[in-house]
Parts: sequence; structure tokens; C-alpha cells
Amino acid sequence: MKAFAIAAIAATALTLTGCGENLGKGQPLNVVSGHIVMGATDDRPAVGYFRIEGGPQPVQLVAVTADLAQRVEMHESVRENGMMTMKPLARADVPAKGELVFKQGGKHLMIWGINGAAVRAGKLPMAFVFTNNNNERILFDMVIKPAEGAAGGEAAVDHDAMGHGEDKAADAKK
Repeated sequence: MKAFAIAAIAATALTLTGCGENLGKGQPLNVVSGHIVMGATDDRPAVGYFRIEGGPQPVQLVAVTADLAQRVEMHESVRENGMMTMKPLARADVPAKGELVFKQGGKHLMIWGINGAAVRAGKLPMAFVFTNNNNERILFDMVIKPAEGAAGGEAAVDHDAMGHGEDKAADAKK
């Protein structure tokens, strides 16, 4: 009986040791949902939307990367002089115990050149980089949805009409 009691105490101690990192700190920072809507044509960027739940401390999202895409940028749609335009975002606040939402008509990702294998698999592995714990990275697979018209997806955003293709054109002239 003594051996059983000692084993039970040891197992409990090991279990609590594993939980010790987050004891009393509350819910950890986490990417909880997200998806990508492909561009209407292959030369158009895809658009990414997601939701992050904040942990016990406020942090900032400073980058989103994908090894299977040529380029990923954070942007925000804003109204200026009566017109909608988009601006690049260098960082986005994730409030403690709050949420950061990238959604249509607001903050969003622009994703160029998604690898065909990822498109066929229907998901793009992405890394979300934050300003905590030496730039903590959270890995999250974003589901890939077809562009509107291809399978009734969400409305495609014409990023080129908002000046996002200008940097490519300028680079091509150099």
C-alpha cells in the first residue's frame, strides 16, 4: 500500500510540474481560427483572415510568415478622402485577455505566390510572430478557400486597384 501511495504522489508531482509554466497566468496567447481566400486569378494575391486570443500580457503581432508562399504582408483597409485604400501594417496590438481580429474590410493579410502543393492540400502552414518571449512564434494551418465565383467563396478584394501592384511595377522598371 505504501508503494502505491508513493507512486500516486510522484505522478501528481510530475503532472503539476508540467502545468507549472502557466499556473495562475490564465489563458495563453493563441491563434484560434483563420482562413485564406484565393485571388480571383493566379496573378492576384490571396487574402488572409484570422482571430488571435490574447494571453495574460499585451503583445504585438509583428509578422506572419509562410515558407510555402513568396510573400506575406499585413495590411489595413482605411477610408481616406472618401475612398477606401490599404496601408501596410508593421505591427498590430493583441490586448491582454482580449482579441485581435483580421477580417474583411479591416486588418488582413495579403499573400502572394502560394505554393501549388499547399493549395491542393487546402491549407497553408503559417508562423505568427509576437513581441514576447524573444519573438514567440505560433504555428497555425490556415484553411485555403477558393475565390468567389470558383466555389461561392467570399468577395475577392482587388488589391491592385488600391495601389498594391505599384511596387512590383516600379521594381520591374529598375
